[in-house]
Amino acid sequence: MAPARGDRGTADGTGTGTATGARGAFARPGRGRRPSGGMPVIAPMPTPRTTRIPSQREGTDTAAAGTTVDHLTETYRAHYRSLLGLAALLLDDTASCEDVVQEAFIRVHSARNRVRDPEKTLAYLRQTVVNLSRSALRRRILGLKLLSKPMPDMASAEEGAYDQLERDALIKAMRKLQRRQREVLVLRYFADMTEAQVAETLGISLGSVKAYGSRGIAALRVSMEASA
Repeated sequence: MAPARGDRGTADGTGTGTATGARGAFARPGRGRRPSGGMPVIAPMPTPRTTRIPSQREGTDTAAAGTTVDHLTETYRAHYRSLLGLAALLLDDTASCEDVVQEAFIRVHSARNRVRDPEKTLAYLRQTVVNLSRSALRRRILGLKLLSKPMPDMASAEEGAYDQLERDALIKAMRKLQRRQREVLVLRYFADMTEAQVAETLGISLGSVKAYGSRGIAALRVSMEASA
């Protein structure tokens, strides 16, 4: 046991060198090995950058989820009939309604980067259908006025299942309403949208929706009673 102690303190340094070498090999790395031994400390530094970059991309993908073609196409297919019905109530023309709904899809598809919230994709489609229906109605208003008288006879011959007189009376009464009143009533009661959804679709306040709806119903009742 004494020689073991003496090994540390020998004058010639032989024991010291042996003990120090053992400690250097097994107890701690030497100074010359620190660069390689320190790599695990330096190496993790890029790791936060690597993880941050995908998370930034993931955030972008999440924010732009509503802009994807697949999401827009799925929404369009799921709500095609309701969009077609919305256009039909505004235009009363099946062929034009189909064109309007298809054009609405094309336009929203072109501007899909503006749709940041996936839940607003349908609102964008509805609003575009309303806007395109306005334009189509303005272009066809003269033709509709000219055809308004012979339509009941023509339609009753082709569509015997419909009560054309009541239908025409309602359509004529709707056409006498102010544009906003008509749009609010169509969206609220025929498209079965909430007042908040109507406000968002038309870009007006909730109070305006209630006001236009109330006045529109009153005007519609007066017009229907007068034609009865």
